[in-house]
Amino acid sequence: MNQKHHKTRKFLKIPRISGGKEELRNFLKENLKYPTEALENRVQGDVIVRFKIKDTGEILDPEIIKSLGYGCDEEAIRLIRMLQYDPVKNRGARVTAQNKLKIPFRLPPEKPRQKISIQYTPAKKETSTKEETPQKKEKPATYSYTIKLQ
Repeated sequence: MNQKHHKTRKFLKIPRISGGKEELRNFLKENLKYPTEALENRVQGDVIVRFKIKDTGEILDPEIIKSLGYGCDEEAIRLIRMLQYDPVKNRGARVTAQNKLKIPFRLPPEKPRQKISIQYTPAKKETSTKEETPQKKEKPATYSYTIKLQ
């Protein structure tokens, strides 16, 4: 019987981020700066960015596929440009991979606004001489303040 030997095919390696998805999530959480305009307008959602990765791990041509506006798109591009992929070797073949990434923009939970009420009565001044004419006892003034915390 004649058996054919099949060579196992090796597919091209594509650049990856060391640490995987968990490392990517941490990177985004630590480096994302929520745009002021998006915070003021209470905008949240996902920005999807498509980009190319050279075999050296360098990011090329990031472009927005799904936009949020309010400064979120620019922040997503800034984050993508900061990413560093691991370089790969493909037997001399220079490969440029393409990738899509979803950058989540989530507003921090809104804290309930608190009010603090303060009441105080000023202390009475003490006199050094004890021989004074008795005066009518007046009710001391009480002041109250309400402070709104944001």
